[in-house]
Order: sequence, then structure tokens, then C-alpha cells
Amino acid sequence: MSCRIEHDLLGDQTVPSDALYGSQTARALNNFPITNIPISHFPHLIKALAMVKKAAAMANNELNQIDDKKAKIISQICNEIISGDLHGEFVVDVMQGGAGTSTNMNMNEVISNRASQLNDESLGSYLTLHPNNDVNLSQSTNDVYPTAVRLSILLEYRKLTDSLERLSTTLKHKSEEFSHVIKLGRTQLQDAVPMTLGQTFHAYHTTLKEESKRVREDAKLFQEVNLGATAIGTGINTHPDYAILAIRKLAFISGEPLTLSSDLIEATSDMGAFVAFSGTLKRTATKLSKICNDLRLMSSGPRGGFNEINLPARQPGSSIMPGKVNPVIPEVVNQIAFQIIGKDVTVTMAAEAGQLELNVMEPVIIYNILDSIQLLTSAVDLLERLCIKGITANEDRCRELVEQSIGIVTALNSLLGYQVTTRLAKEALQTGKSIRELVVELDYMSSEQAALLLDPKSMLKPNLI
Repeated sequence: MSCRIEHDLLGDQTVPSDALYGSQTARALNNFPITNIPISHFPHLIKALAMVKKAAAMANNELNQIDDKKAKIISQICNEIISGDLHGEFVVDVMQGGAGTSTNMNMNEVISNRASQLNDESLGSYLTLHPNNDVNLSQSTNDVYPTAVRLSILLEYRKLTDSLERLSTTLKHKSEEFSHVIKLGRTQLQDAVPMTLGQTFHAYHTTLKEESKRVREDAKLFQEVNLGATAIGTGINTHPDYAILAIRKLAFISGEPLTLSSDLIEATSDMGAFVAFSGTLKRTATKLSKICNDLRLMSSGPRGGFNEINLPARQPGSSIMPGKVNPVIPEVVNQIAFQIIGKDVTVTMAAEAGQLELNVMEPVIIYNILDSIQLLTSAVDLLERLCIKGITANEDRCRELVEQSIGIVTALNSLLGYQVTTRLAKEALQTGKSIRELVVELDYMSSEQAALLLDPKSMLKPNLI
């Protein structure tokens, strides 16, 4: 590989000749060959960081800290990055020491070298723009990186809420489709009382609709940022008006209603928003996994299980057992949920591990949160598109299980009393007779009365007279 030599604090460093990044990025590549996932894996993180650099340049220019020419070319290059260009140059590993300094310098170097490229200067010369003096003017990694990662979540999370809304809507449609299908409700995996399959799916609709709302609410925590805090929150090396102006510019560029934290020293080290949001992702994943557990149980069989619903057949289920089809979509969603739950533990521990005026563990926090958003979005989309839409009901099987159940005796508690209904349930289990047969046989009521009182449809809502 053809290389060029750049010089920095630690001496000479080789850099690929055609790379737009520079020496500090090259050092990070050598230091952190960890996940093999570059920061460009999360496009919104790169775009958010470019937005921060553009806002900083515009604010510095308005405050006469940088000239028009430099501000214009920084903005121009940032616009390229925001539109999706040059992302292949953002190569540092998502997992890194240095509290995000390698990510910040990767951006600074790319902008500077792109400026050299546009002006037919040698890469690494930094004649038009210097990574630190110009692109990083009035900034520190300690305010640029936290601001960018918060903004990246604001740019990313809506894909998840959109997916949750679609899934919730599909579940509602299924609840309407199955509103007439009477099935057996269960608690502790034991027979309970009748309900409709529609009620089951409407409950799923409600719980995921709630999660979409909660994700949106918690995402608002990231609207408060610390841009202008610089090193530890004091704002050293910035114009007194810089922070307010820079955030105003960033809000305009991003379209997000960003505000400046009232306490920049607190905001520079605090990870509370990440912990809360990660917990919400975990909560959503947990609910989604529970729904998938239910789907696997209700579709179990086809002859040795519940067999109340049919999941769409997606692939043969066994290399040895002919005809076997597995619930592969709910299974993979379960596994994604486990991964997200684990990532939440990582976020929690990393938030706790920060010391004094900066949390240096922020790279692992943002990696896990952005990855969780992407994983959860994929899981929701898969479940909606490849599973929920194609579910059908086995109405005869659902009816059969209700009619055979002793749980319907619960409807007679107010009429016959708990002691009598308990004896009826016990005798039904011992004899194999239905509750309806027994109440007539033992002269508790007429066959007409039994048919009326033990009609499963009458048990689907409050019915105490």
C-alpha cells in the first residue's frame, strides 16, 4: 500500500496515501482493532457529527473567530457528509478508548483533507484547514462527541417508533379479524376462562402502542446538549456567546429542538438520559419477546400442542424430521431481545463507571444504544412482515379446548358458590365429563339454563347479575 507520512504529538505516522483521514485516525486503527465495526456502521452518528462541525463553523464565523472562506468550505464539506458522501473514510472502531477523541479527530481530519483535495493540495498538508485549529475551533471532544451522539439517537429512533406503529396497527387488524374466535384463556399455563383470540391480539396492540409512545417521550431527553462546554464544562477557549449561538445553528441544521444544558459541568459527565433510554429499549424488547413466547405456545403442535393458531411457514424445520416447521421468526425475535437486554446492562455499568468531570465510557454506551435501536427495529419489522400478517386461527381447535375445559365453571361461582363449583371441577377432572353435563346430571339446573349460563360468549365481559 502506498503511504504518506504525517507528524503529530507522538512523532511520524504512516497513513494510506489516498486516505482522507490522518495520523490520529491511523493510530486509532492500530490501537483499537476490536469489533471490526467502524463508526460509519451508524450513518446517523457520522451525519450528526458533521452537523455539529458545521454549526460550530457557522457560529465561529458569526462571532469573527474564523474567516468566511474557512467557514464556507467547512460547511460545504459537512454538507457532503450529511448527504451521505465520504462515509467510507470514517474507519475508527466503535469501541475505543479516549472518550470519543478518535471519532472526533477522524471527522476533523477528513474535513481538513477533503479541503486540501478540493484545493489540489497534498493530503496531510492541512494548508487550507487544520484539523485542530480550524475544524475543531471552540470545541473539545468532551462537548462535540456527547452532543453528536445525542443527536444521532434523535435522528435514528424514529425508524423504531415507525416500525412499532406498523406492528401495533397490524395487531389491531388481527384483533378485529379474530374478534369472533372464542379460545381458552390461561394463567400459569393452566386453563382459566374463555376469551376471544381478538382480545389476545388487541392486548398485544395496546402494549406495543404504549412502547412507541414511551420511546418518543424518552428520546426527548437527548434534546438537551452540552455543545460549548469544551473540556470539562467551563467553556474554556470559547467566545461568551458561542454556546447559545452554536446550539441555535445546530437546531436549525438538524431540525431538532435542541437546547443548551443549564449546567454544562453536570451535562458533560452525566449519562442519565442514556440509562433511561436504554431501559426503555430493554422494556420494549422484553414485551416483544413475551408476545413471541405466546405465539410459539399458541402455535405449538400441530397435534401435541395448543395448535390454536398457525404461523406462516417460513422454512423446513428439521434436517431429519419430515414435515416439521419451526416458529423461526418469533425465535429470532426472542434472541434479539436477549441481546438488547444484555446491552442495557452494559450501558448501565458504563454510565456508572465514569469518574469526576467526564465519562470516558461513552463510546460503548452509544455503540450499544444505536445497535439496540437497529436490532429492535429489524426485529419489529420481521415480526410484523413475516409473521403477524400471515397468522390464521384454528377456530375448531379453539372451540374444542373451551368446551373441554373445566375453567368455565368459574361462571357459576356467583350462583352455586365456590365450594360447589370446586366439587364440580374436581368431578369433571375425575370423570372426563363436561361441566355442562354435570350441572344438569346433578340437578343444579336445567339443560336450557346450563346452556345459557355456560355459553362462552357470555363470559367475555362483566356479567354478574
